[in-house]
Amino acid sequence: MHLPDRCLPDDRERRGDRPLIGLCAALERARWGVWDQTALLLPRSYVDAVQGAGALALLLPPDPAVQQDPEQLLCMLDGVLLAGGADIDPRFYGQTAHPMTERGAPSRDAFEIALAQAAIAADIPVLGICRGMQLLNVALGGSLLQHLPALHGHDVHLAVAGTFEGADHLVELAPGSLAARAAGEIRHVAKSHHHQGVDRIGEGLVVTGTAPIDGLPEALELPGKRFVLGVQWHPEVDPGSEVIRAFVDAASQRRRARSCSEHAPTDERSTPIPTAARLIDGR
Repeated sequence: MHLPDRCLPDDRERRGDRPLIGLCAALERARWGVWDQTALLLPRSYVDAVQGAGALALLLPPDPAVQQDPEQLLCMLDGVLLAGGADIDPRFYGQTAHPMTERGAPSRDAFEIALAQAAIAADIPVLGICRGMQLLNVALGGSLLQHLPALHGHDVHLAVAGTFEGADHLVELAPGSLAARAAGEIRHVAKSHHHQGVDRIGEGLVVTGTAPIDGLPEALELPGKRFVLGVQWHPEVDPGSEVIRAFVDAASQRRRARSCSEHAPTDERSTPIPTAARLIDGR
């Protein structure tokens, strides 16, 4: 996919060498001060991790216009981070909701699916964290397991709701994989907080990390692309994790290698990626 030249070179030069990372924000009811309203939210840990790795962070709210034409936003970005959050609407992967599936924000789901598909086609680095890994899988035609405790009989992946205390568990990564290179090791202690997981694997994705306790996929990647990685754990809350730095490094390399008008991937997919509308309509 060729991205149109909508970004002024001077605008990109003013940023110097710092890549611009788009972080997808959650749409949630929130309270602050005297207010109780629907708000766009993202835990500060994501922004701190991206900035700490040397990048600029830009929060991305759902945008129907961008959903229809993602290139108008992607031409400004050097990387896309799909963050954690609410459960993905099961209609996007052809299922009805399990009783334990939480009501999410379909507008966020549709926006992020469209953005992920377009970023992959343009060979822009993509990192999916927790829900973000699941969304990456759904965007490429995969499906999810909607409630792991009912299937596996344990709560290892979500030890205590609302905290990462006691949430560490072992993940095994395939030697030589992008996941192992990003983590810097093949046996990684991860911080998890999720009750859903990946089931059918999306087109082109490869499972390169699993949880030894139950075999659940913990890392997905897309060979042949600059950097497309999903991790089921939360590297943004782990000061010792190198995953986000590896992602930012890939975004920096892309930024240095191409101007906005030269964002053409070297290996277009041979088959079209299903759109968000097709995923939800089952077409």
